[in-house]
Amino acid sequence: MNMVEAVVLGILQGLGEFLPISSSAHLLIAPWLFGWQEGTPQEKLVFDVALHLGTTVAVIGYFWQDLRRIFGSLLRPANPHADDRRMAWMILLACVPGAAAGALFEDVIEQSIRTRIALIAVLLMAMGVVLFLADRFGRRERSVDSLRTVEGFLIGCAQALALIPGVSRSGATITAGLLLGLTREAAARFSFLLSAPITLGATLWTFRHLVKSPPAGNQLMVMVVGVLTSGIVGYLSIAFLLRYLRTHSVNLFLWYRLAVGLLVLAVWWMRR
Repeated sequence: MNMVEAVVLGILQGLGEFLPISSSAHLLIAPWLFGWQEGTPQEKLVFDVALHLGTTVAVIGYFWQDLRRIFGSLLRPANPHADDRRMAWMILLACVPGAAAGALFEDVIEQSIRTRIALIAVLLMAMGVVLFLADRFGRRERSVDSLRTVEGFLIGCAQALALIPGVSRSGATITAGLLLGLTREAAARFSFLLSAPITLGATLWTFRHLVKSPPAGNQLMVMVVGVLTSGIVGYLSIAFLLRYLRTHSVNLFLWYRLAVGLLVLAVWWMRR
């Protein structure tokens, strides 16, 4: 992988991880569309860690004050931090479905779906429609603090669907939040808070492979470029989406997903 490819994929990861457009779909579509070589399994692993490390740092950095207050409450007496403590336990509980799904089904999905570009394109479009419908018919009147623990867990179950390329982690969790009556901004905020521990855990879990075979030379430079690009773009994406959803619907992301999905299907059909 050269540096240009690293930058492009870093941008796609930074955008797709937080905007409801599916980073995994874009990271599979781009090499397929442009004919890029995927490299050795070790090279793919190094770059995957780099991309996710960058976006993990972005979300933790952006929400550092909130995360420190919420999870710090677990180390302090319950009062006057009962709400923060409840939120901390709710976020941790909501991460369980995603972690369990990843442990049980990641390899199966890797083998059965990730190479089927046409199916990924269809999922990209279909989940865009689902997001649009949730936005259209959701009440959009509740704040994050109004979430009950069982509702947070349901949003966590939606997060588990993000293992499927084309679904989108943020798209699935924002959709679930909207269906539960959260405002657009509140749904996005909880989605991002929920992403911090599970992406950190997934990144650390993958990092164990690099301890056995650390990157060197060009691999190390590609990893650094991936971390910086995905981290910077990811941070800006969070800021953009929270501001955008205060006054706009999710229609922009529906049209984008439909356009990309149709483009991919057209190219796929011509290459058959």
